[in-house]
This record gives sequence, C-alpha cells and structure tokens, in this order.
Amino acid sequence: MNDKLNVLLLRFANELRMSEIPLLRGAVLKLLEGREDIVLFHNHLEDGERYSYPLIQYKRIGGRAAMVCVGEGAEEIGKFFSAGSMDVMIGGRAERLEVDTVRAYSVLVQVWSDMFTYRIRKWLPLNQGNYAKYRQMESLAERYDMLESLLVGNILSFAKGVGIHFEKQVGCKILAMDEPRLTRYKGVKMMSFDVEFKSNVSLPDYIGLGKGVSLGMGTIKSIDNANNNIYEQQ
Repeated sequence: MNDKLNVLLLRFANELRMSEIPLLRGAVLKLLEGREDIVLFHNHLEDGERYSYPLIQYKRIGGRAAMVCVGEGAEEIGKFFSAGSMDVMIGGRAERLEVDTVRAYSVLVQVWSDMFTYRIRKWLPLNQGNYAKYRQMESLAERYDMLESLLVGNILSFAKGVGIHFEKQVGCKILAMDEPRLTRYKGVKMMSFDVEFKSNVSLPDYIGLGKGVSLGMGTIKSIDNANNNIYEQQ
C-alpha cells in the first residue's frame, strides 16, 4: 500500500472573494477551452458528473485565489501552465493570473498512534436526510457524536478517492465548534460548520472534506506542529 500522496499548492497574487471561487474555476476552464483531457479540472464526464473525490480544488487562501491539486491532479497541473495567456475574466472583472507560490510536496496519509489537530472551515457535512436528524437532537453531545461520525466518513471518502486504504480504525474528536451558519451551495441553503477537531489521520493542509470541496468548502488546516514530519518536500 502506498500511503504517500503528492500534493501541489498553487497560490496566485490575485485577490479573490469566497463567492468568486466558482468564477475562478470558470476562468481556468476558459483558458483550457478546446482541450478534451481536462476532466480533473471540472470533475465532469460526458454522461454526467465524475462521482469521486475532486483531485483539483479551487480555493481562497489568505484572501488570494488558489488551487490545490492532489494525486493525479498534481500531475495534470502542467496543462494549466501550458495554456499560454493568463488573462481571464473573474465575473465582469479582467484579471491576469499572477502566480505567487508553487509548493509541491508529499504527505504520508495514514493512521498514527498520535492525534493531529485541525481546523475545518465552511464544512458541509449534512444532506437533507441527516439535517432533519441533526435538528431533532436536543443535546450537544449527540450532535458532536453525529458530526464526528460524518467527519470520519468524509476522511474515508477522501482516502478512497486518492487510492489509500487504512488498515486501522480512523478516529475523530471535535474540540470546538462555532455557531453553524447557512451557506448557499449550488443554489441550495445548507448548514456550514467551522470546527476544530483531532484525528489520528495525517491530512494535507488545504484539502477539502465533505460537500463542495472543489469550490473551497470544507478546507482543513493543521493548527499544531505535530505533523511536520509527515511532509516531504519535492
């Protein structure tokens, strides 16, 4: 089993609002217009959506436009750089994408005896069915238990999507949670969460978990230094 995952973080100097992330994806796809081999950039197949973990994700990091590419997605990013012109339209605004940071590294994605602390923002764990169940729960402990189970499921879905299988049990523990907010995703109002949690799985910074990860939802970031040894620069 290969638990080493290649990751590429591409951050631009261009400022971007959270609401403009879909426009960033549209701008990148416009640059690649005419190519047929860009499935990972839009996550759609000819007969519908590619129902697997998105390997190229569009983000807002530090107020700037960014892309996070994992696994095969990190290998595909060369197609973006070969597009030539970086002149795009972000909505009605003309921009020239200016690369600020390119960081390539490998991460050991596996279950450890240690726990790692993360922050996840704009996490969308609930669908229509479990949203009703969540709302009916009266105790915070019940809600935390449910969200922890969903977080474990999201981590397992991510691992499956990048070809990694865990031999040991995945664990998550929520440490703190901000007041949930309603967020509009694909025209539907959904409950989003900002959560601090611990997990025994080492995860790359800035990947997404849950729904909407290709458009910046559910982005995680390590908030301790315990996982520094899982990163290997390339």
